[in-house]
Amino acid sequence: MNCSIPSLVGACITLALSSAVSAAEAVSFRNDVMAAISKAGCNLGTCHGNATGKGGFKLSLRGQDPDFDFKALARDVSGRRVNLFAPERSLLLVKGSNQIAHEGGRKLDPKTWEYQVLRDWIAAGMPRADSDAPEVIKLTVTPSELVLDEPQDRVQIKVQASFANGSQRDVTERSIYEPLQNGLVEVSRSGLVRRLQFGEPGVLVRYLNHSVPVRLTFVKASPAFTWSHPLPGNYIDSHIFSKLRTLRMNPSALCSDEVFIRRAWLDLCGMIPPADEARAFEADTHRDKRARLIDRLMVRPEFADYWTLKWSDVLKVESRTLDTKGLRAFHGWIRSCIASNRPVNDMVRAMLASRGSTYHEPETNFYRANRTPELRATTAAQVFLGTRLQCAQCHNHPFDRWTQDDYYNWSAVFARVDYKILEDIKPRDKSDKHEFNGEQVVFLNAKLNLQNPRTGEKAQARFLGADMPRLAEKEDELQAAANWLTSPQHPLFAKAQANRIWYHLMGHGLVDPVDDMRLTNPASHPQLLEELAQDLVRSGFDLRHLIRTIMLSRTYQLDSTPTQTNAADLLNYSHHLPRRLSAEQLLDSLYSALRVTPDFNGWERGTRASQIPGPANGRGGPAPMSPEAFLAQFGRPKRELSCECERTADTSIGQIFQFVSGPVVSNAVSQKYNRLHSLAKNADNGAVIRDLYWAVLTRAPNADESKVMEALLASAKDRRLALEDIAWSLVNAKEFLLCK
Repeated sequence: MNCSIPSLVGACITLALSSAVSAAEAVSFRNDVMAAISKAGCNLGTCHGNATGKGGFKLSLRGQDPDFDFKALARDVSGRRVNLFAPERSLLLVKGSNQIAHEGGRKLDPKTWEYQVLRDWIAAGMPRADSDAPEVIKLTVTPSELVLDEPQDRVQIKVQASFANGSQRDVTERSIYEPLQNGLVEVSRSGLVRRLQFGEPGVLVRYLNHSVPVRLTFVKASPAFTWSHPLPGNYIDSHIFSKLRTLRMNPSALCSDEVFIRRAWLDLCGMIPPADEARAFEADTHRDKRARLIDRLMVRPEFADYWTLKWSDVLKVESRTLDTKGLRAFHGWIRSCIASNRPVNDMVRAMLASRGSTYHEPETNFYRANRTPELRATTAAQVFLGTRLQCAQCHNHPFDRWTQDDYYNWSAVFARVDYKILEDIKPRDKSDKHEFNGEQVVFLNAKLNLQNPRTGEKAQARFLGADMPRLAEKEDELQAAANWLTSPQHPLFAKAQANRIWYHLMGHGLVDPVDDMRLTNPASHPQLLEELAQDLVRSGFDLRHLIRTIMLSRTYQLDSTPTQTNAADLLNYSHHLPRRLSAEQLLDSLYSALRVTPDFNGWERGTRASQIPGPANGRGGPAPMSPEAFLAQFGRPKRELSCECERTADTSIGQIFQFVSGPVVSNAVSQKYNRLHSLAKNADNGAVIRDLYWAVLTRAPNADESKVMEALLASAKDRRLALEDIAWSLVNAKEFLLCK
């Protein structure tokens, strides 16, 4: 019989494959091979899932692109990673099992199911079609939430996959378990969680492209614990106290009136209260005085100033990109929204749908500050939806559900935004490509589009996690996106705004960081966050309503002094966590306490730090000894990022020198006609000391303090200098620098 060599080889391959089909016919590339690769850890960012791969072998990060991975395994480098005639000798297996040198060490053990699945798949001829393999539609993890009291120190996680054909499968052994906090637990390959420390660890369970978080709480035995039964002020306390009781923690007592008024003024108006108002509040005997104080503060102009500052931080209101006129216009528009209590969703909708002159339609400066489609998309997601997309620009997001296609399709919604330059004013710094001067008009340019680098094709405009609807007549994609994103039905918008408001009042978010809401970063109190979001929606997205609700809770009003049971708590709001005053709070409080008129370069005399529209960014920076330098030293952001993280509360040696010997503090204390000028004329030493304490520390001096300070004044040769020494010591006290 005549037989050519190619046909003989083909016959041999067919014979080899046919003998293996029966043993491997159930192997699915999507459900089994991809699971094996993931379980072995081959597609992690530290291994072949790296953006550039490892050793010339690249896989999609965490197995998020099966088509790409199939080509890499079976077709790349002429298929040299597999051996159809001797599957066990495939480079994929011998290198993965470390039979030959492998930089990543041993990833595959011939005794494990991962190795067997890969071997059987190769022996079956590396089939790609999954026509007979149903797709996973749901992952059920048990337990999803559990409290374990000592001596319980471990729990077995069980995972069940539900498929499109209605079948179910136990995939506990095939799932991946990732602790979300380091050092609290360790998890075995088979999902057995063992406690290392007491606390609230999370475990992310992954199988293929599905992820489910597990919330565990390991509680230390406390036989002597007795619940104190604090009375809740509203639904916030019900959620907080329920968890505290589970954790065997009693909340601290309510704070004093002096502490409350100081805290309320700092949180609502960005400065400490005037001494006379603080003393009047302390003397007030009405039961509802705290509620009435909150209402009074929220209609003061300082409230609008201070909460405008918070929005300006994340909306990048600064002069380098917007120019000075645009800076003032955008800041003024934001302030008018806060002052008039414009609904938050309406304010955001106006920014996203805006177009026109950056001087005459100030909300268009949102687009002037974000010059590319990608930047507009990531800013909108981060600020308004609490979602960080940046990781999905180069590959599928490693910790969230967003793919690279999601990133570019969402960016394509903003791709047609363009700018018409009406004025050609040369920038101060010609080398700074981010500096713009002159009026600009934001409009939509139909010729613009965005390319998806993964496909090389034009990205199709699509909402983030939702389909792009058919546009109504005379509606464009920006208007459609603005309506969709700010809708009361949107699953993230109200939560993101409620979480940010909570963060500004409580010091850290229910989800923290506040703009990173994802499965792998769950809320500390998910039901509370859900109820806060619903409350915000029911109120018509009323900022003041939610602020008032939070501040009237007992949780907000707790003292900062810990109890025996809650001293170690940093996450569950069992007591108020003292935090350093922000840059603007420090300077405005210093000037207010000493009755000094602020004088910032470039702004009208008397303008407070929290009223300044934005930093004057650019070459050189502020003068070293100026109030502007003080603000920078204490963490005022340049507003180059749409992130709360740009504002820092870190401490430094430079900050210490600012208060010990810096010119800003020294000049405020020694200024001739400040508060001390009139106090020096008062012969009543007790009254003088009481006034200074109320002005700087928002409380009366105790008996020992009065005795020492009055004696110092009585013996002073220069009464004014003695008062300056006392004032200097008070503004350097921790009580002044911290919000308790």
